[in-house]
Amino acid sequence: MLPEEEKKVLAVVPPSLRAISEDIIAGERIDGDKAILLYRDAELSLLSLLAAKVKHRISGDYVFFNRNFHIEPTNICVYNCRFCSFHKKPGEVDSWDLSMEEMLDIVRGYDGKAVTEVHITGGAHPDHDIYYYAELIRRIKELRPDISIKAFSAVELNYIIRKAGMDYSKGIGLLKENGLDSIPGGGAEIFDETLRKIICGDKASSEEYLTIHETAHNLGIHSNATMLYGHTESVEQRIDHMNRLRELQERTGGFNAFIPLKFRNENNRMSSIPEVSVIEDMRNYALSRIFLDNIPHLKAYWPAIGRDSAVMSLAFGVDDLDGTIDDTTKIYSLAGAEETRPAMTTEDIVRMIRSAGFIPVERDTNYKALKEW
Repeated sequence: MLPEEEKKVLAVVPPSLRAISEDIIAGERIDGDKAILLYRDAELSLLSLLAAKVKHRISGDYVFFNRNFHIEPTNICVYNCRFCSFHKKPGEVDSWDLSMEEMLDIVRGYDGKAVTEVHITGGAHPDHDIYYYAELIRRIKELRPDISIKAFSAVELNYIIRKAGMDYSKGIGLLKENGLDSIPGGGAEIFDETLRKIICGDKASSEEYLTIHETAHNLGIHSNATMLYGHTESVEQRIDHMNRLRELQERTGGFNAFIPLKFRNENNRMSSIPEVSVIEDMRNYALSRIFLDNIPHLKAYWPAIGRDSAVMSLAFGVDDLDGTIDDTTKIYSLAGAEETRPAMTTEDIVRMIRSAGFIPVERDTNYKALKEW
């Protein structure tokens, strides 16, 4: 039995969308064609209602966050994606390549602080191999065995594993033996190979990305998944991207969260492309929550979209706001995001979540609830 307000919304929905909406409310999965129709034709209010239904079915009134910090080892990268504002060549102005001790000093800076996760990702440096990063992980674990290490995008893993002449299972297994706990979702961009060749043609393919995540899942390592949206991709390409993730999740169940990443257009070779509106952001969050019914969490990465949009996204199916971050990432600030010094206190995040009418829950990397605020 639907509440009166929901009946009123559905009463004015065209019949084709009403049938899809009723399926979603009943907990049924929609296919790609229905998702495209919903994306193109549904009013924002309907998308919000449907995404909220799916979100509530999965995580109730809870919205999650964690206490985390980032290490970005280097912005020197063998790849030069057209959308990237982070890439530098060796010796170029503003390039960096942190030494092992410099990265360990970042960890030491959190001695005595209640952080639960370090997120490590950066460029695919030509001189650093899998053994270098395995040592880094091992030494971080020696310093802080209590911290979960989420490290290396599939693009980085593809490069350092191939560089060592290993297969994916052996390479990821080596990192796991040294303390790798989970894998971030970066590097997915958009899976359509025709478009991928245009915007990031020289790095890991969509098939390699998915195979790396599947291999990690089969080794007991959970991961996140992303999608870069708002550049030159079509609605069909977005849905195709999400469908490939949904199919992999059916096989492994290893994805913790899906993170739509907004294209920002400063300081890169796609700067002529205007950024999409906040309304488009919300449509994308809603469709992500509706379509990816088997990935448990939908994250709004607040350094990319700003705090106001992150709060708004909670009405469109989002149930995770990432973490405190503590001004330890530059990837999105270099691309023109509003958050030039991304850092929040636990109290900041709790206040944001409560302001949207939800219950804040501090979590660990794999979404074990640590504290309800």
